[in-house]
This record gives sequence, C-alpha cells and structure tokens, in this order.
Amino acid sequence: MFRRLKHCHNVEDLRLLAKQRLPGPIFHYIDGAADDEVTYRRNTAAYADCDLVPNVLAGVAEVDMSVTVMGQKLKMPLFCSPTALQRLFHHDGERAVARAAEKFGTMFGVSALGTVTLAEIGQMISTPKLFQFYFHKDRGLNDAMVQRAKAAGFNALALTVDTITGGNRERDLYTGFTSPPRLTLKSLLSFGLHPGWALNYFLREPFELAELKDFVQQGSNVAVSIGDYFAGMLDQTMNWSDAEALRAQWGGPFCLKGIMSVADAKKAVAIGADAIMVSNHGGRQLDGSRAPFDQIAEIADAVGDQIDIICDGGIRRGTHVLKALAAGAKACSGGRMYLYALAGAGQPGVERALGNLRREIERDMRLLGVKNVSELNRDMLRYR
Repeated sequence: MFRRLKHCHNVEDLRLLAKQRLPGPIFHYIDGAADDEVTYRRNTAAYADCDLVPNVLAGVAEVDMSVTVMGQKLKMPLFCSPTALQRLFHHDGERAVARAAEKFGTMFGVSALGTVTLAEIGQMISTPKLFQFYFHKDRGLNDAMVQRAKAAGFNALALTVDTITGGNRERDLYTGFTSPPRLTLKSLLSFGLHPGWALNYFLREPFELAELKDFVQQGSNVAVSIGDYFAGMLDQTMNWSDAEALRAQWGGPFCLKGIMSVADAKKAVAIGADAIMVSNHGGRQLDGSRAPFDQIAEIADAVGDQIDIICDGGIRRGTHVLKALAAGAKACSGGRMYLYALAGAGQPGVERALGNLRREIERDMRLLGVKNVSELNRDMLRYR
C-alpha cells in the first residue's frame, strides 16, 4: 500500500511511510535495537499493562498541557529526544526537527552525533534547546563541544551515561549499516530502489558529523558502525566524578540521560543534576533491561521532589505520556516517534507526528477529567 502523509494518523503509520521511503539499511538503523529486541518492544508494551481510570463531570472545556522542565517552559509535556545522524534520514535533518519543535513550543534535543552545527540550530530557533553530550576519550573534543553549545545558546546539557560500549545491534550487522553508508553492491541496489533518497543524499551537501568532523574522521569520512564508534571513541573510564565535573563546567541546567535505577537517581541528585532521563536508549544498548515507564514510580518516590524526571522511550500515544506523568514523570521524550516522520516527509512529517500526539494528549486529558497535567496522579492508574 502506497502511503501519503495525510493518511498518517499515528506513529505506526509514519513508521510505514519511512519504510516506504528509506533504503533498507537506513530504515533498520532507526527501527532496530539490541540482541533480540525484547526491551525495544517492552518499552511500548509496558504502557499497555497499566490502565487509566478517568473522572467525569469535571468541566474540562479548557486544558493546559504545559510543563516546566530543567527551567524551560514547554507548551506540551513531550519533546524531541536527541538522536544521531538525522541527515541520513532526510536531507534537512535537524533543521526540519528544530523548526517543527519550535512551531509546537517544545524542546529539541540535538545529539553530539548530529549532522547540522549547533551554531546553525542556535540561530534558527528561539525555543528550548538541549545538547546531548557523549563523553569522548579526546578531552579537547569534549571541551570544544561544551563551548560550542554555550556559544550557540543551548539551554541545557544532557550527558548520555548508558553508552560505555556499543549495544549488539544485529539488524545493523545483517544490513551492513555504517555512517556514512558504505558503498557495496547490496547497498547500491537498495539506494537504486529508493531514488528520491539517493538523489538527495548524493547531490546535496556532503554528509558529516558536524561537531565531530574537525576531531575525528570516523562517522564523517571513514565509515563506521555506531557500535564500533561507541566502543572505540567514547571514554569507558567515565565515572560519577567526571559527570560532576562536566556539570560544573557547563554551569547551566544539567541532565543525565540513561538513568534506570533508584540508586543512580539518588547519585544524580547528589552531584547536583537538575534532571534525569529515565531511558534505556530505546532498547539499543542492554537488551533485557526494564522499560523506562516501569521505573518511573519508584524513582519518583525516591527523588521526585528533588529532581526533574523525564520518561524517555516507547512513546507511541498520548495516553503513554499521560500515564508516565501520572506515575511521577515531569515530562516525556521520544526519538523514533519523530524520526519515522522525518524520514517519511521531512518537516511536514515531524509536524504531523507532534500534531497527532498533541491532539491525543489534549483529547485524553479531557476524557480523563483533568484541566492541567499537574492534576494527573496515581489514583488514575491501575497496573495489571
């Protein structure tokens, strides 16, 4: 079935649109995860194990879905989590996502493995911007990224802490996915079957990792898998002292991305972090780990009054966002939910994705009988 954007009413529709447009290795890089992909599936399935209990006769003609996270006011409780390599999926890449996020008044997370410079993103939008930091062995590179994010006016920095080595992403092994794409007979055939993508990739500005190309060739000029990049380039000695020093160096709102346990959440509070993203990297690192949603309540009980908790992963519906907020999250974020849309239709696709989810959140707040997200609470949840 040939899909068009106007017929995409949910994340799965946008996923199929992306599959239609992208060469196989590129699509499966977005769509895949580690090992048997149990955790990837569980990230979304976890929401189905929790039921909502609505209240009625609540007078909900107007609803306010805004939240404040890391000191940033967002018009909706869902933002675009940082993701790598976006110009592989659509030639506009981060530019398209930035403009869409600004239109919806939400935050845009930009990856250290991004393909548009922080300076350009900073000049492009005035809405909240989060820079996602990978801790490299090259300390000069680390310092440069912090300074560039400051100069570009980014509002917050998130240190990813769950990539001490690369996950076993077997789909990438089967398809031969690398960044940049390695040209083989198999990949060229896939590119040829998707001429729109191929023409944009080969005839527009050269693909590169915008903030890394001056320091490392891997990923921009030398083809490498993401797993090998993590294992070879990132500092496997990174520890809590390094995280605390980075927080002090940054000097602004600071987040740890990849926290999954109460013990680590307490340590995040102890080093002065402003927020944690409860995340398992979309199931792309440790397969068999818990779903973020399943950890929200106990982490919120332990530190929810001391730090902003963000539920990152598995979001496919507005009800997923509301369940996470009711369990104790301050906001939610997601990657695939907008990456499929970016791949399928660029900025209009991302706007479609955010618009679909925003309408679901607003509608479902009314159906739950809440005027403000602050009214969401665990009395509205029942676990199977």
